[in-house]
Amino acid sequence: MRLLHTSDWHLGRSFHRVSLLDAQAAYLDHLVATVEEREVDVVLVAGDVYDRAVPPLTAVELFDRALHRLAAAGVPTVMISGNHDSARRLGVGAGLFERAGIHLRTDPEGCATPVVLADDHGDVAFYGLPYLEPALVKDVLGAGKAGHEAVLTAAMDRVRADLATRPAGTRSVVLAHAFVAGGEPSDSERDITVGGVAAVPAGVFEGVDYAALGHLHGSQRVTDRVRYSGSPLAYSFSEADHRKTMWLIDLDADGGIAAEERIDCPVERPLARLRGRIDTLLEDPALDRHEHAWVEATLTDPVRPADPMARLARRFPHTLSLVFDPERPPEDPLSSYAQRLKGRDDHQIAEDFVAHVRGGSGPSDLERTVLRAAFDDVRVDETVREVSR
Repeated sequence: MRLLHTSDWHLGRSFHRVSLLDAQAAYLDHLVATVEEREVDVVLVAGDVYDRAVPPLTAVELFDRALHRLAAAGVPTVMISGNHDSARRLGVGAGLFERAGIHLRTDPEGCATPVVLADDHGDVAFYGLPYLEPALVKDVLGAGKAGHEAVLTAAMDRVRADLATRPAGTRSVVLAHAFVAGGEPSDSERDITVGGVAAVPAGVFEGVDYAALGHLHGSQRVTDRVRYSGSPLAYSFSEADHRKTMWLIDLDADGGIAAEERIDCPVERPLARLRGRIDTLLEDPALDRHEHAWVEATLTDPVRPADPMARLARRFPHTLSLVFDPERPPEDPLSSYAQRLKGRDDHQIAEDFVAHVRGGSGPSDLERTVLRAAFDDVRVDETVREVSR
């Protein structure tokens, strides 16, 4: 059975205030063409269909057209909700869509109810695990505690229990939206840290033939059987070096991967991250190839130059981001505050603040626990308020 694994469409998202709707439409054209040309048997969409819980009408219309085209192609599609989606909104009409071969899985309670499709070698059971917000699904799934590993393990225990009731030789595929250890994140994914832990071990997916993951935006394999397709478009300059692709996977009669291929996605405009003094960026002939790219320019001039954006735009008309990182010795008190914070999460920054106001004494273990719980509560509250609008 030939699978086309994709995820993280983020329909409706912009890039530094530039609309990506045309680029997203071009990607969906490419997706449908690939389905038809490569004789795909089933399309997998592993979450974050939309960029936010209440997407703009233009994004909904684009999604609607994509569903009609996939249904018209006669190729089943299995799709889950991600942490950016409103699971309840995305799941509206799921029963009707199913009649057209579009299988939406947005309810955590239905994670062990597979979409069963057959080929010449027998059945393949497709289990959809929507994004599982630990605090909201812990009790639903009977997980021991509110953590990513606990709720995913509980969901996968249900999947394995159902699979054990299937005829011998039934192959299995799981779609999940999660941060799995070993995956490489970028700057454009929303933080899903709970209790200081964002990642779950790949072993959670033990017992299934293929795990089609969403959430991380870089195409990558965690193991041969556990993979991210990545997002079809770049959504931050940290993805400038990404090769945006979809996985084309052939499952053999025993559930092994008989063939695999990365199908490149169309690139409307490449990204470039340039760094140096402004005169160098404006004069270096080696940078000619970036003149039509979306550009993030980091200026290292010791003194901020006059009208830098206007000057850069004359050579690089698609400059979208301007960063100042002056060349200074590390001990210089004017060294960038942002540089000192680089790579530190909100909780670590809060702990640093406590240490600063106490003159060097950081928070106690109890205070760290309280801080972490406060950050978790705020994130969950924001999630609940967003999806209830």
